[in-house]
Order: sequence, then structure tokens, then C-alpha cells
Amino acid sequence: MSTKVLAALRTEGLVVAVRGVGTVVADRARPAAPAPPTRRERRPRAEPTDTSRDQVVRHALALADTEGLDAVSMRRLAAEHGLPTMALYRYVRGKDDLVRLMVDAAFAESPLPSTPPREVRAQLELAARQLWAIFGRHPWLAPAMSITRPEIAPHGMRYTEFVLAALAPLGLSVTEMMHVNLSLFAFVRGLAMGFETEAQAAQHTGLTSDEWMARQGELFGGVIGSGRFPMVARIAEIDDFDLSLDAVFEYGLPRLLAGLLHGTAPS
Repeated sequence: MSTKVLAALRTEGLVVAVRGVGTVVADRARPAAPAPPTRRERRPRAEPTDTSRDQVVRHALALADTEGLDAVSMRRLAAEHGLPTMALYRYVRGKDDLVRLMVDAAFAESPLPSTPPREVRAQLELAARQLWAIFGRHPWLAPAMSITRPEIAPHGMRYTEFVLAALAPLGLSVTEMMHVNLSLFAFVRGLAMGFETEAQAAQHTGLTSDEWMARQGELFGGVIGSGRFPMVARIAEIDDFDLSLDAVFEYGLPRLLAGLLHGTAPS
């Protein structure tokens, strides 16, 4: 009979068996804590699964476009994606790798045509104009690129391939073709460096370039009126003189192409 009673009490949780002691009354005021998971049962904290490398790069691209490349950091990107900073390294190896992917993504937005114009000059002009447009959309891009340390960005390298293929019929050496390509790239990139400078100045001062020039009118007029700069004074007399980057690009590109192609023409 006592055995049946003890079994019933155990079923109700009123008594427990303690090794070396026997059956004792259970402490119902303090329920036993659940056993900790075994090593096999432990699982790492789940992380968001809706993030991809492309999303990280696109996010970084948008930040750089609006706030400049310095605003892009691994810590900030991770926080805005709800990830630990170290988790971001699953997608990119570091800031340098991220910038390389951003450069490639920027070029991927404007693929060159598979069927180019027939004339060499038209092909070079097309490449230069598309490059200028890319730099205009992404002011940080021109300063981020290098001539002597080029980025391994496949979409960017397609521009080099396009220009070299356009020059191939001229019978130039590979060195000459590459120098023409670099001269054209240097012109576009060098002028496009002004996009970031202008964006930073507008952000810091809150003034457009025209508004800034208007505020410098009195000071500029005083220097010009001194008579020390007669040629510059002639420019100041032109009311509608266009000092924009686009105006300089439009003036310089056709003359650069004419000079490059004239210098490479067979004698």
C-alpha cells in the first residue's frame, strides 16, 4: 500500500527521490531550474538573413553619393543593417574591398553598347561622355580612382577594353594605345574631381557656386579694378561667361580628341 501511495505522490510532484537519502517532500516554492542545454544543443544567436553583399554595396553607394565617401564606414553599415560590425566582413573584406565593389557597381550602371559607332573618334567620345556622366552621378568616384594604382573592377575595365578596341585599327603599339586611353581618362577624371569639391563646398556653406560668386563680387571687383590683371579683367566683363564644369568639359573634349587622334595618325 505504501508503495502505491509514494508512486501517486511522485506523480503529483509532491515528493522526489534523492540518491543516498530516499524519498523526501518536494520544495514546491522553488521549482527546479531547467537544465542548461548541452554543448550540442547550444546555437549561435541568429542574425538577419535578408542582407546580401549587393545590398551592402548599394547602401554604401547611396551614403557616399549623399554624404561623401568618408561617411561610409563598416561600423555604420553594420548598424544600419542590424548586424554586428564583424558580421559585415562576411560580405566584404574591409573598407578597401568595399570601395572597389562600389566603383564596380557605379560603372555597372552605364554599360557601353555592344555595337559601337563605326568611327574611332565617335567611339572615344562615347566612352568619355559616359565616363563623365558616371562621375557626375557619383561625386566621390573620381577622387577614389587612381591611374597608377587602378582598381580591379571588371565593369570599369570594360571602358579600358572599349577604348583600346576602338584604337586597334589605327595600327598603334599597345603602349601608344594605352597612353591615349590614359590621357582621355585623365582629362575626364581630372575635371570630374571638381564634382566632389563643389559638393563639399555647397554642403559646408549652403551656397551654390553662382551664389558664392555673387557674394565675392565686391572683393573680386576690387582686385580686378587694381589694374594688375588686365586679361582677367576682360573675362570679368563677359556677363554670361560659363565657368561650370560641364562647359569646360564640352570645350575641352573635342579638342583633346582632335589632338590625340592627330598625334596618332600614320605619317
